[in-house]
Amino acid sequence: MNLFDVYPIYPIEIAKGLGSYVWDNNGTKYLDLYGGHAVISIGHTHPHYVERLTSQLNRLGFYSNSIKIPIQEELAEKLGKVSKFEDYQLFLCNSGAEANENALKLASFYNGRKKIIAFSHSFHGRTSLAVAATDNPSIVAPVNETDNVVFLPLNNESALEAYFTAHGNDVSSVIIEGIQGVGGINIASDAFLQKIRSLCTNYNAVFIADSVQCGYGRSGKFYAHDFSGVKADIYSMAKGMGNGFPVAGISIAPHLKPKYSMLGTTFGGNHLACAAALAVLEVIENDNLILNAQVIGDYITGALKGNPKLKEIRGKGLMIGIELFEPCEETRKKLIYDYQIFTGSSSNKNTFRLLPALNLTKADADIFLEAFDKMTK
Repeated sequence: MNLFDVYPIYPIEIAKGLGSYVWDNNGTKYLDLYGGHAVISIGHTHPHYVERLTSQLNRLGFYSNSIKIPIQEELAEKLGKVSKFEDYQLFLCNSGAEANENALKLASFYNGRKKIIAFSHSFHGRTSLAVAATDNPSIVAPVNETDNVVFLPLNNESALEAYFTAHGNDVSSVIIEGIQGVGGINIASDAFLQKIRSLCTNYNAVFIADSVQCGYGRSGKFYAHDFSGVKADIYSMAKGMGNGFPVAGISIAPHLKPKYSMLGTTFGGNHLACAAALAVLEVIENDNLILNAQVIGDYITGALKGNPKLKEIRGKGLMIGIELFEPCEETRKKLIYDYQIFTGSSSNKNTFRLLPALNLTKADADIFLEAFDKMTK
């Protein structure tokens, strides 16, 4: 049997990792500034993470949600404390797409409506409803197409207000990334997020903050949406939540009430997933990684801003988009093959992404900055 060939890949086989570095099967060392799609939040094979997972696996790896699982309650308590959303509720699942799918479904259960507002260049996942709310027709199959989703321009308050004025009583939810990841590190303005909050409140719609990539401290706040000073009704999360172990969830405001069987999952919230997620939160909290993301991110963007070869630098914390005046693929290849540095692409062909572990050091950042400076002279 062959693999189903849907991924364009680099011919590199990663054999091991430690911190912000990985090694291929030939022993070549690479600086990892991509973390496998922003997944590696506390570094590869962090010792606390390895110990947490190993210890749990030696006791019990899995049982279903048909029984009491105390480690889920422990995770919910820790997440509430670190995120400062202690009065919210936690539903656990397996992936970012599944988190957004459940968020959109829960919103519709809450107000009985169907219309979803999403935004240009958005990416919310590849499952049925999540991909329907994603602004990329090439990955939307005919069976995913629905007239229940409308796309509005990002950061256009007048267009948003006009849509609510005309259709507000039909709007179930508004879903938005605080910082668009796949779209090319486009930031939702504070004023725009505040406008979403006020309109959702006025029309009893649900504000869904897609924090799958821009959450978990990456931006320098726990959720990138926190910069706006308002609270969403649901926060979706995944990627950095498990540092590589598949785990995801939605954090749900108190006024959204649960009932039996409205949501469900087989693997979500299993013992190993919760152990991984707890390890991540413990390291983030104990090592003050949210502050580190802000400090090192500011250091990188500050150093890059003087480079005349760059069209624009966007982002917050360690979620950084570097836009060139030409397609960036050759630059990314040169970084990998000549300088042994991994970075990420985006749907904006001129923009590549930096999404490293939140404990990236200044010395690690300097390796990239020196290499990039040499390449662009």
